[in-house]
Amino acid sequence: MVEIIGFQKRTNTDGEDFNVLLIQGTIELIKSSETGNFYASVRRASITCTFDDRMCRQLIGTQLPGKIEKVPCEEYQFAIPGTEEVVTLNHAYKYSAEPATAEEHVFQPEKEMQEA
Repeated sequence: MVEIIGFQKRTNTDGEDFNVLLIQGTIELIKSSETGNFYASVRRASITCTFDDRMCRQLIGTQLPGKIEKVPCEEYQFAIPGTEEVVTLNHAYKYSAEPATAEEHVFQPEKEMQEA
């Protein structure tokens, strides 16, 4: 499952504004290749939508079936927030509607799940 955690306004090449939903996957434990210690992380991505700001705000907290996958891409530079470090990456994170588990095949907004 992924959860809608927010939204952002972006501008296309024609100068038109549109919204993207910010989504986050579940927690995963990753082993550091340098120290051998584990740390907790989550994958984040964005998906375009046709919703206005009001609708995007209402969707925050909604869970969607699927997962966020790490996919290869052309190398690019990324500045790590809060530091002066710039790294070269060759992957991106994208939403996949394919369920991570068999139970994730039904869309259930957070509000409906709490009422059940």
